[in-house]
Amino acid sequence: MNFIQTSIPDLIIIEPKIWKDDRGYFYESYNKKLFSEAGIDEDFVQDNQSFSQRGTLRGLHGQANPFAQGKLVRVIQGRVIDVAVDIRKGSATYGQHVSIEMSGDNFKMFWIPPGFLHGFVTLEDNTIFSYKVTNLYDKASEIGVIWNDPELNIKWGLSEDEVILSAKDKVLPRFNEFNSPF
Repeated sequence: MNFIQTSIPDLIIIEPKIWKDDRGYFYESYNKKLFSEAGIDEDFVQDNQSFSQRGTLRGLHGQANPFAQGKLVRVIQGRVIDVAVDIRKGSATYGQHVSIEMSGDNFKMFWIPPGFLHGFVTLEDNTIFSYKVTNLYDKASEIGVIWNDPELNIKWGLSEDEVILSAKDKVLPRFNEFNSPF
């Protein structure tokens, strides 16, 4: 596995080694020893998966302490733009983000530790998105920021009229109204 540091410390892109032949492919999507050696020494307590049509945008979400979550995300089928926004108040990269394209074809994974908001938009129908988390979900601890905040200037790869949002995601606050718990 190749662990690639991004422009924001602690956000890591993971490229697994893929073995392909005429039958298909095989790869390790998680190996505790290798992840630990790369500085991701976490206990994952829950796996989540979503199925979405093109244009579905989920985010920008997070959870406050004591239920803050680290996330190891990947795409099983389809294609997404995945985004993590730094909300660590003392960080030199506070308010900055990293976005990557992940797909069932490029096999990339993204490690997002606690202290970040996370979101993704699906670029293809029938996209299956999977993620391991380091803490259990707690509804009362939900935090978030509106996906199209001009201050964040995230390039989602779709126009606003192509985006499908949940009712909850339509009313999230702007970044300058958000009081980060980190």
